[in-house]
Amino acid sequence: MQRYLFICRHAETYDPYPLQPDFERELTPEGIRQANETGKWVREHYQKVDAILCSPARRASATAHIVANRLYFNHDHILYDPEIYNPKESQLLRSISQLPDSVKKVLLVSHNPALTQLLRNLVNKNLAYMEPGQVVAVSLQLEQWQDIYVTTGELAGSSLAQAL
Repeated sequence: MQRYLFICRHAETYDPYPLQPDFERELTPEGIRQANETGKWVREHYQKVDAILCSPARRASATAHIVANRLYFNHDHILYDPEIYNPKESQLLRSISQLPDSVKKVLLVSHNPALTQLLRNLVNKNLAYMEPGQVVAVSLQLEQWQDIYVTTGELAGSSLAQAL
């Protein structure tokens, strides 16, 4: 069964001010624009998503909310996982593998470097680091999400076409 994983790096943030926790960093006006463009790209190419899996950090959450607005996705259904705030690739895989099998298209909003490493390993290509606000669609042949550990996907598109 074909499934899509949309790997999205949170949009551009302000540099932290002294003593500001990293978790609390906010999007810049450019970051807000990037997130809107990301949502528009997903909607134009894939219409909708069945789930949004997100880091609870303010910048990731804000990105997910803006993208959700563009996709007419209910904010109350965004799945926040504290394990994917500044995660390792294995934590991202574990969170994805726990998705219900009814989910065919999922948007993952989290942080580098784990997102780029996940993307590289899923498509078996050495790609450049993901840019802020970039989303990359990966097509996967999976019967269930827990099989993501043993599969290779195909690049299906990116909001920054020149990045692939």
